[in-house]
Amino acid sequence: MLTAVEDQEKILKELLKAGKSTDFGKEHRFAEISTYEAFREAVPIRDYEQFKGYIERIKEGKHNVLWKGKPIYFAKTSGTTSGVKYIPISKDSISNHINSARNALLCFIAESGNSRFTTGKMIFLSGSPALERIAGIPTGRLSGIVNHHIPSYLRNNQLPSYETNCIEDWETKLEKIVEETINQDMTLLSGIPPWMQMYFDRLIEKKGKKITDLFPHLSVLVHGGVNFEPYKAKLFDSLGKSIPTIETFPASEGFMAFQDSQDTEGLLLNTDSGIYFEFIPAGEIFKENPARVSLKDVKLGENYALIINNNAGLWGYNIGDTVKFVSLDPYRIVVTGRIKHFISAFGEHVIGEEVEYSLLKAAEEEQVRITEFTVAPVIGEGRSYHEWFVEFERPPADLGQFAKRVDNHLRKKNIYYDDLISGNILSSLHIRPVKKHGFIDYMKSIGKLGGQNKVPRLSNDRKVADLLEKFAE
Repeated sequence: MLTAVEDQEKILKELLKAGKSTDFGKEHRFAEISTYEAFREAVPIRDYEQFKGYIERIKEGKHNVLWKGKPIYFAKTSGTTSGVKYIPISKDSISNHINSARNALLCFIAESGNSRFTTGKMIFLSGSPALERIAGIPTGRLSGIVNHHIPSYLRNNQLPSYETNCIEDWETKLEKIVEETINQDMTLLSGIPPWMQMYFDRLIEKKGKKITDLFPHLSVLVHGGVNFEPYKAKLFDSLGKSIPTIETFPASEGFMAFQDSQDTEGLLLNTDSGIYFEFIPAGEIFKENPARVSLKDVKLGENYALIINNNAGLWGYNIGDTVKFVSLDPYRIVVTGRIKHFISAFGEHVIGEEVEYSLLKAAEEEQVRITEFTVAPVIGEGRSYHEWFVEFERPPADLGQFAKRVDNHLRKKNIYYDDLISGNILSSLHIRPVKKHGFIDYMKSIGKLGGQNKVPRLSNDRKVADLLEKFAE
């Protein structure tokens, strides 16, 4: 425990030393800061929208803005009000993304004694490694960037091929992945759970066998990005048995944590990898002066908004995730969700502002009036989609056309959602009309009518949706 706290204190000093010659460091008087308390006073919490001015300077070609020199990459990710976000990755920070994934595998080997999988073929499902350039800086999805840095000792066994990974259309890409791997000795699979399931479905369709009958040496699944639990039962059914899994917590802003043991709950926080962590009780995140603590003062069971400072130049940066500590020796966390309501059952990161805008824009265009609505994911045996429960005051003339209009607005608003629709991983959204006063009756049925109680605009599970079923038309 002491080592982790000491590592964090050392990282803060290193970050301040390197950052004091940058534009940001000069503006925030880093040269005068020697303690965390002074840092906390000098550097406010910011989200991407508040950071955007600095990113724009970098995109204009300026050096030494947030970190020394220029970023070696921009990781492109979906924003909220900001649209597409460009997250800097520096020469110093790239090792955090690469070595953390390596360390997760090494921990698994050390605990299980199983290193055989390293001699077989390994699938790393990723975004396209083909990168564009913004102000001369290579730019793309994080998984595509990381694909360029897979260590040489794994590269020879890596599948699919670079050419296949560059295919944008998911169904075409999936067919090629199946073609390249179906007769190989696959031992490890890394990817987002819904992608894994589609891959398994296609293999079973072609061979009529369970996955572990096709790949008897498949030893481990590495996953992250979305909650594994909704997929677990179906994935293991497709496999034919349960096999070890390794959960990771990577983000464009940094690799935060990874599962270091099969026998304990939670993910080991990455306390010695170029990131200085801060924590704000989740209920205070939107206050003007929220409580803000370093690692040494965190408490078990408290839900915290995760704030990072890293060696790519993110300072007091709110990544939007909430975590809870399940152990303080060592420091292990579980990811409890996002600060705001959201849907990311398939990796789409759709948030409240996006669904509200999409529905209300379509309603304005068609003179439709909305009383209330909520959105939830449907994880289907075949195709999956978002199900929108909507109570209309004035319904559309053609519900199907109205749903398409809402879907198109959401695709324009959220690049991940658009990618999943384009790649045929998700079907277009479905609208389920709710009876008049249906939401009121629903809130009454759960004892939450009136007061400060509100229907969540969207959920990452079907707890609300399943109860709303009886109030739908």
